[in-house]
Amino acid sequence: MKSQRKTLFISTGEVSGDLQGGLLIDALKRQAQKSGMELEIVALGGSRMAQAGARLLGNTTAIGSVGILESLPYIWPTLEIQRRAKEYLQKNPPDLVVSIDYMGPNLAIGSYVRRHFPKVPIVYYIAPQEWVWSPSLRNTVQIARMTDLLLAIFPEEARYFQKHGVKVNWVGHPLLDRMQNFPSREEARATLGISADEVAIALLPASRSQEIKYVLPIIFQAAQQIQQKIPEVKFWIPLSLEVYRDAIQKAIAAYGLRATLISEKTQEVLAAADLAITKSGTVNLEIALLEVPQVVIYRVSPITAWLARHLLKFSIPFMSPPNLVQMKSIVPELLQEEASPENIVREAMNLLNPDIRSQTLAEYRQMRQALGELGVCDRAAKAILEMLSVEVRE
Repeated sequence: MKSQRKTLFISTGEVSGDLQGGLLIDALKRQAQKSGMELEIVALGGSRMAQAGARLLGNTTAIGSVGILESLPYIWPTLEIQRRAKEYLQKNPPDLVVSIDYMGPNLAIGSYVRRHFPKVPIVYYIAPQEWVWSPSLRNTVQIARMTDLLLAIFPEEARYFQKHGVKVNWVGHPLLDRMQNFPSREEARATLGISADEVAIALLPASRSQEIKYVLPIIFQAAQQIQQKIPEVKFWIPLSLEVYRDAIQKAIAAYGLRATLISEKTQEVLAAADLAITKSGTVNLEIALLEVPQVVIYRVSPITAWLARHLLKFSIPFMSPPNLVQMKSIVPELLQEEASPENIVREAMNLLNPDIRSQTLAEYRQMRQALGELGVCDRAAKAILEMLSVEVRE
């Protein structure tokens, strides 16, 4: 087949978006090669996407936030990256745009593309969780207006956006593909040098700067109490971004934790753990797929929490992906005031009980069945390439 050259613009933010973007780019390249198509990928993202072959217009992994006050320091950096992206798009219209999560910036960029280049298809992959927590339909309507195809990763997400008039293709969750490369528990513990009698607890306090302030201290206080109860415990902390190394190391010393901060071995830390105490995010699903019990917590500033509850009437059934898959409580979630060291310790000690652990693992396996089948990233890539009217051979 004669080679065809197409340009894709992919936009995402934060560490998890960069990870998913990298997996998608790998799949796009595999499928493009099969169809004899040449791809140029320009992106907003991070190092994982760059390693996969994207040319970055801006690095967005460290400028994400959740919350009203928390987002204020990132307004200018975000607007500046958007300005550069729009400037590039104006001069170099792509053949297709892929948005990955990252709601505010992606709605702005998507609306810009729809307005200035109405014939350029827009695919939303891993849509914002409007189906979980949206206080109004405003963003849902905007997503529907700008999106030609939405690639859903959760069954409930697919149903929600279909109901609101969006063309949807449910592809399943991409972490299913990623998990194939994770080590076994035995391999991971051997790599890290964790003995059979050592209780290994993974602590995942932060992938955003606000979490260093509001989440890390609570998790570390809980770890301090657990350490007093379990003499053979050791904590393992995978480093999400290098910029947080100093703050985490200082906190480990301040709280007197028997802990190892480790980079480039997140997969091993998660696979080796007997338990995880973690902030809310995509990593919760990785932990669940590795069959590690976990306590999920989240905190924002008290002012943000008050505004969300009383002015925005913000309410969510669940916040962590394992619970969102089937909209039922599988892992304990502690939000805001409930996320106290004492509550975390109670839930953690409970999950170390063999009977409770067995029950959790059984629910994990049931949840896994609702995530789809392997080959998620390749299905997403095929759907995207089909939007470019290119035949993709098996």
